[in-house]
Amino acid sequence: MAPLHVSISLLLVFGLVQIGSASYYDGVEELDNNFILDSLQHAKKLVDAAYKHTREVLKERLRKGSVTPSEVMSYFKQPVASSRNHIRAADYIETTLDLLTEKLQSIYSRPFNISDLLTVSQLDMLHKASGYAFLLLPKNCPNTPYRTFTGECNNRRFPNFGVSNRAYTRLLKAEYEDRRSLPRGWTENRSINGFVLPLARAVSNEIISFPQNQQTLDRQRSLMFMQWGQWIDHDLDLAPETPSRSTFLRGIDCDHSCARELPCFPLRIPPNDPRIRNRTDCIPLFRSSPASVPQSPVREQMNILTSYIDASQVYGSTDMLANRLRNRNNQLGLMAVNNRFNDNGRAYLPFSTNGIEEDFCLQTNRTSGLPCFLAGDGRVSEQPGLTAFHTIFVREHNRIATVLRRFNPSWSGETLFQETRKIIGAITQKINYKDWLPLLLGSAMSRVVPPYRSYNDSVDPGASNVFSLIFRMGHTMIQPFIYRLVDRYQTSRNLPPVPLHLTFFNTWRVVREGGVDPLLRGLMANRAKLNRQNQILVDELREHLFELFKRLGLDLGAINMQRGRDHGLPGYNAWRRFCGLCAPRNVTELAQVLRNRQLAEKFIKLYGTPENIDIWMGAVAEPLLPNSRVGELLACLIGNQFRRTRDGDRFYYKQPNQFTPAQMRSIERVTFSRVICDNTGITQVPRNVFVANSYPRDFVNCSQIPAFDLSPWRRRMTSKV
Repeated sequence: MAPLHVSISLLLVFGLVQIGSASYYDGVEELDNNFILDSLQHAKKLVDAAYKHTREVLKERLRKGSVTPSEVMSYFKQPVASSRNHIRAADYIETTLDLLTEKLQSIYSRPFNISDLLTVSQLDMLHKASGYAFLLLPKNCPNTPYRTFTGECNNRRFPNFGVSNRAYTRLLKAEYEDRRSLPRGWTENRSINGFVLPLARAVSNEIISFPQNQQTLDRQRSLMFMQWGQWIDHDLDLAPETPSRSTFLRGIDCDHSCARELPCFPLRIPPNDPRIRNRTDCIPLFRSSPASVPQSPVREQMNILTSYIDASQVYGSTDMLANRLRNRNNQLGLMAVNNRFNDNGRAYLPFSTNGIEEDFCLQTNRTSGLPCFLAGDGRVSEQPGLTAFHTIFVREHNRIATVLRRFNPSWSGETLFQETRKIIGAITQKINYKDWLPLLLGSAMSRVVPPYRSYNDSVDPGASNVFSLIFRMGHTMIQPFIYRLVDRYQTSRNLPPVPLHLTFFNTWRVVREGGVDPLLRGLMANRAKLNRQNQILVDELREHLFELFKRLGLDLGAINMQRGRDHGLPGYNAWRRFCGLCAPRNVTELAQVLRNRQLAEKFIKLYGTPENIDIWMGAVAEPLLPNSRVGELLACLIGNQFRRTRDGDRFYYKQPNQFTPAQMRSIERVTFSRVICDNTGITQVPRNVFVANSYPRDFVNCSQIPAFDLSPWRRRMTSKV
């Protein structure tokens, strides 16, 4: 292969790079289209080869049982079907831009940004030639009373609002080192706002770490409160990682190298790390998949879920997955269930049958022979509490569909399915906005999420990029154990508490160890961890995440900060200004905001300036507002998202003509306690499962929980869909 400078010289000779004396960049006036398209073809080969190599390596590691924690984490975020096609096309574009940059570096005498050298028409050409533009072609909006699975056409004026497989919404302009794609902190010793960003792991060690015997439990919120937060987050957003585990340009294995090259963004180890002694090692991390935006070279990230609260974690965010989740053996409008096992006569979720995907759950207990579950969101088997939620909502769908068929025997299977799906979406919205969100936002609720007025088609409900990071504040509420309780909420030697890091991908713990009832009892009768400024994240997440899968346990707090940098999110003060809050300039002002001088001094010692504090770190460190579990910045940003998600949803349950007055009254009476009563063998529940409850004082028989009256749906429709 010819040296790079020789190759560039040949390109100049043959006219592939046009020269003009007026160019700002030392004579390069405009890139030739053929030069760009040739780079795209090269990029396609590199990306396709990296994808193929990764899959082959992963198969071999699974066969040998040598899966790494980072591979397990990436499994949660692996795109499939249409999502994978979107990401592959975006990787083609991103790699093309990197190739162009590399090819042109030798002919520039000063730093440059490839985005300054491409015209709008050339960016559009790249978008089309990569295949990305084809994937975004608008579809005809159907005239139907039901949502699409992708979110398309919810907004008939802007059909792509809130749609799956689209770029996250930006509330503030992205901030990258090179103004296009490189995360802040990518270049070693590069100063930002006058200071070098600290290593994310160093911040975790200094601020997040705390003695585990000092954990404080929340006297007012249950573990169920924490679990609902994860459930609703999985309805709104998921930024997948690129499918490749090796670098595109040089084929470096990101899991076994600390190289910083797309798509690797490893976390370096600071001096005197309390756990990881080898400073040349690193915690592997892969950049979130890019989402190409027409006529813009700036890197965006993709949300593969719909941005609506529409129970997409039950039904899927693509047509292909939605169809796969249904029971097509009859016309009863049912969801598919497991045909191998049952939970004391009640249904389990079906197992996934996507080749190697199922093997991650087999890795945790090879003798069980149990693969991962299949659901509308790929993270269903992440941990047993989440699996329990998925399970009871599928059961609730099938229960409601069966009642509706009895009321309306003339309804088609499609009508039964869609009407039930509409009801499940409505009760999810009701529980979230009426029962859960006020407990999260407390005194800020009426200000940041004012009472609902009406649908507004000018409101973009798209999940914001910053929300995808700051809603991870729920990590601060997680206890280090999964609890299982038997009848009368008693502990059992057969079902002891299990350290959290030993439960990931444990489908066998659900099927072989008592089903979902003990898990739900454990969530109702135990308290959440309280987020305190000196007790932010338990070590099960900070030191032992996915440790079960060998090599090196991950640090979720450090990963959250690194992910914010990956996504180009501005620092702490930028978001305080966005919310109309004061932006502290020094340690004294930061101490006033945090109401904690010692913590403010730690921040300034690490970051130098409040401007540079990572958004997740700064947000979860703020003192909690009255009756809430968030500080003022989190309240603003979370409120912003839930308000837009609600007001920009044409199918929001309180929107006129969605339900009759009688149906609305039924929906408003539904509680999560009732959903549990109707879909498990549990007979005693608290009236409000989200607050801290003690058994037996705060528990009542299910007969005392108002039933979900479905009679208002009797014979309302006669036409078939």
